[in-house]
Amino acid sequence: MDDLPEKPEAARPCPICGKPTQPKRRPFCSARCATIDLGRWLGGNYRVPVSETDEAEQAAEDED
Repeated sequence: MDDLPEKPEAARPCPICGKPTQPKRRPFCSARCATIDLGRWLGGNYRVPVSETDEAEQAAEDED
């Protein structure tokens, strides 16, 4: 990924609606889109999947 040139922050569209971003609300275009994003975070929409069994197996191996 280091081979790809970085896009200037202003050239990136709003991640919620795709409109051009506003410097005051970066990386969003408006307070509405920022609030939508916050709601998604708080609602658990952005999460990293984990495998609980792998952690339990690792803990058991560490005890031995």
